[in-house]
Amino acid sequence: MENKITLTPENIQQVLAPTNADHLVLLSFYSAQHPDCVAQAAILDELATQYSSSITIATLDCDIQQALAGQLAQQVGLQALPTVVVLKGGSPVDVLAGPKTKEEFTKVLTEHLPSPELILLEQAKQALSNGDLNSAYSNAKQAYDVAKGNPRVNLVFADICIQIQKLDDAEALLGTIPEDQKDAYFNNLQTKLTQAKDAQESPEIKRLTQAVEEAPDNLELVCQLAQAQVDAGKKEDALASLFKVLSKDLSFGEAKKGFLDIIASLPEGDSTAATYRRKLYSLLY
Repeated sequence: MENKITLTPENIQQVLAPTNADHLVLLSFYSAQHPDCVAQAAILDELATQYSSSITIATLDCDIQQALAGQLAQQVGLQALPTVVVLKGGSPVDVLAGPKTKEEFTKVLTEHLPSPELILLEQAKQALSNGDLNSAYSNAKQAYDVAKGNPRVNLVFADICIQIQKLDDAEALLGTIPEDQKDAYFNNLQTKLTQAKDAQESPEIKRLTQAVEEAPDNLELVCQLAQAQVDAGKKEDALASLFKVLSKDLSFGEAKKGFLDIIASLPEGDSTAATYRRKLYSLLY
């Protein structure tokens, strides 16, 4: 269900019914004949976009739904337009009568919503469950940047890093967890990290690494090593290998395409992608 809804007698029960305990519904009493209502509607649209997963704007057009508006107005003691009633868990927690600024709305939302990092963490978990690792990583990183000292944020971020084979980052994140926070989730992640690191040390990578050391100018061998590194999830190592190839011969085989494909596969905001993109540009220009 989208988070901007026009209330009718047919959908009111569904829209106002409690779902997520932390989700807020902003019931807006609106009339197109009131300029303040029109101006405030634009602010509510901005908030709906900014807090897309945390709030629902439910607009009741008092000109069109007069009977429903009259019924609800009596329940909330409506005295002015515009008025916004903030509902949490299906119950009113605040009433904002008269025109309000975006700052005033934001202050109220801050009082009733979870902290920003917890909202981002919930979005990361949802993306993870949907298999959207790019969005999961982006949201978890934002949560980490907001609250680096929160062990729960660091654990979820580490979980995502393991799944996208950023094992050094995952290991560093797990190293920040205090002893009293090392629960079953932490132990499970430690096991997953160990298994993922073991899987990366494949005999093929060892064989090709040795071969490249013996013949560093054999660019075909270096490309083979890069592919084996990609297969093992060692994308940063693969980029380093392919960059060596491109530094010697920018048009060698499929090296440039492979290099760009790896960068494209990394999550948005990944520092490794930015670093190697800059390195490639330095060769091109």
